[in-house]
Amino acid sequence: MSNKYSQSIKILRIKRGFSQSELAIKLCMSRPSYIAIEQGKRELSLSEAEKLSDIFGVSLLEMESGISANYEKYKQMIIAYIRNAGSKKDGCITKTKLAKLVYLADFAWFYNHLKSMSGMQYRKIQYGPVPDSYFRAIDELFENGMIKISPTEDGAILISQTRNGAKIALSEINKDEEKLIKNISDKWKSKNTQEIVAFTHNQLPYAICSDNEIIPYELITQENPGDVY
Repeated sequence: MSNKYSQSIKILRIKRGFSQSELAIKLCMSRPSYIAIEQGKRELSLSEAEKLSDIFGVSLLEMESGISANYEKYKQMIIAYIRNAGSKKDGCITKTKLAKLVYLADFAWFYNHLKSMSGMQYRKIQYGPVPDSYFRAIDELFENGMIKISPTEDGAILISQTRNGAKIALSEINKDEEKLIKNISDKWKSKNTQEIVAFTHNQLPYAICSDNEIIPYELITQENPGDVY
């Protein structure tokens, strides 16, 4: 396959703190071969592209588009919502509701600043807008002992923070972003999953996109202020 990712690979490598030699080793190739990839002189195989997307924590589409998403920040946003919007009784929040809250933060931030909070790209799927990396982020947080996952009898998945998760410093999130996350949490904390799903489905960005399509952030700017979150 052609190297359509070359322009974004160097940016992502530098942002993630990798040297060219380190990535060459991870891809089982020489450093000159890796440099040729960044320069667009060497084709990238599908397996190599998938391995790089795994290393960078972005989807192939995100890597191709050149959008430099902040995957670690996205995971911190997930933790922030578990802390702020979890049930007072047990600290739990459904996996679906959690995804919608993070979506609202990204699109509400874009509404006011014309850039998203995390840079993630959201796809229209059956249960709402969600980045391809959401499910991977949840799995990683679970595997690293930061969250607890509990299935319910009705098929819902409950997520709560562990003691180790409580120690995570939300260093990527600034005070204004934290304030927005709290405002969204306060609005939706007492609402159930079905209510927030219905709300996001009725928003223009989700409503007018086709199934499985990446949702353009720009669409949120056409919403009324009271319907952003």
